[in-house]
Formats: sequence, structure tokens, C-alpha cells
Amino acid sequence: MRFTLLPALLVALTAAAGCGGPDASDDAPTAALATGDSAEVSASAEMAVGGALGVGDRAPDFELPDIDGGTVQLSDLLANGPVVLTFYRGAWCPYCNSSLQGFQAELGDIMDAGGYLVAVSPQTEIGSQEMASSNALSFPVLSDAGNRVSRAFGLVFKVDQDTQAQYELVGIDLAAVNGSDAWELPVPATYVIDTDGTIRAAFVEADYTQRADPRDVIAALEQLT
Repeated sequence: MRFTLLPALLVALTAAAGCGGPDASDDAPTAALATGDSAEVSASAEMAVGGALGVGDRAPDFELPDIDGGTVQLSDLLANGPVVLTFYRGAWCPYCNSSLQGFQAELGDIMDAGGYLVAVSPQTEIGSQEMASSNALSFPVLSDAGNRVSRAFGLVFKVDQDTQAQYELVGIDLAAVNGSDAWELPVPATYVIDTDGTIRAAFVEADYTQRADPRDVIAALEQLT
């Protein structure tokens, strides 16, 4: 799915695999197993994309824990400017690491365009700390226990048993990573949310190798000013 915007904000936007970070294929053997989804889970992810919030929808408010023991509330951030909200699967996913590295590389320009960047995953706080530390991330990385916020955005899908087995084969136990035995994940998604809570740009993609290009996010932010 291409990054989409409200008609008043039409600009050419594209999807990016890697988003400026190290090539995820550097981790090819692990990536192939750890992120390789079965046909069943891919279909489930496609269904989630069909029900996800999109451009023109109002983003639900939320409050989630950060890696420093505090909490971050969306409405508090929006009081100071638009928010770039990106959902990722976990620190175990090489494409997620590459995507967040790409956002970190462009963080200065995102802030210059008036945006405040936040990343959300269903990992426990320990996993979020790991993600932030290993990639030297300087923006908030939040833990969404039970995929509560991801579900509110319509992004959650069920990981089928075949894919569970593939993950476990390379030592990925989502039940332990996420602190839940539900075996659910969000599809990768990035939203640009205006100060009134309206989603002005959205990238929601069932294909886990495709992520929003940070440069396109910056272009979307610049259209808001």
C-alpha cells in the first residue's frame, strides 16, 4: 500500500524497504525464517490492512509506557504539534530495525518539519529498551501490552501455527517477547497525525518488508505547515 494523504495534501509518496538503515538482507538466514510469513498469516495481515484506520479518520488517544519508566500520551504530544506514529513488530525483526534506523537518520528533518516521532510495538518494556539501545534511538519507543493501541488502529492480526513454528525455529517466542500468549502482531504502519487528531497521511502494509520512507513522512509534515 502506498502512503496516502488527504486530497488537500497530494504529494508523490512511495514505500521503502529498509528506509535508509542497514540492508535487512545482511541478516538473510535469520530474516528469511524469522519474518517469513505463511500464506495464512499473510491473508490475515491483508484483512487487518482492510480494517485499519486511514486518512481522514481520527486517531484514538492513548497513553503507553516508555523505556524510562514514564508514560507518553498522544494528546499531550499533539498539543505541541503533529505526530508521526509508527507501528513495528519487534526488535527480533530485521526490517523493523532497519526502518527505525532510517527514521533516526532523518529525525532532525522530521523535527524541523514540526513533527514528533513515536514508535510503538507489542513488546514488553525490556524489548523496547533493547530496540532503542541497539539502534541508538533518541525518540520515544513505547510498549503496547496486548496490542491495545494497535487494535484501536485496526492493525492487529493473528500469527498462525505454521508461522509460529518458523519463528520458534530461530528462537523467537512471541509469547515471551510480548508478555502474552495471544501470538498477535500489528501490521507495519506509519501515520502522520495533525494537531486536531486527524490522520493526514497513512502507510499501512501487509507486506512486512515494505515500510514508509521517512522522506515521504517529512514531505507530508511539510504540507501541514
